[in-house]
Amino acid sequence: MATMNISVPDSMKDWVQSQVNTGAYANTSDYVRDLIRQDQEHRNKLEALQTAITAGIESGVSQKSFDQIIDLARSSLKDNKL
Repeated sequence: MATMNISVPDSMKDWVQSQVNTGAYANTSDYVRDLIRQDQEHRNKLEALQTAITAGIESGVSQKSFDQIIDLARSSLKDNKL
C-alpha cells in the first residue's frame, strides 16, 4: 500500500479526528480511503449518466408519441421489479 502525506487546515484535521472518534473509522487513513471511494463512485455514476444523456441526444428524435414512450418506460420498470 502506498503512503501519502497531505496538509489540511486544523479545522479539517479536527473534523477527521472527530469522525474517527465516533468509532465509524479505525483511523484517519480509513476515513480518507472511504472519502476517496465515495468520490470514485460518485464520478462513475456521473460518467454513466453523461454517457446515457449523450446516447439519447445522438439517437435522434423518436417516432413514438410521448404517451408511447411513457408506457414503454412504465412497462420496463414493472418488468425489472419482477
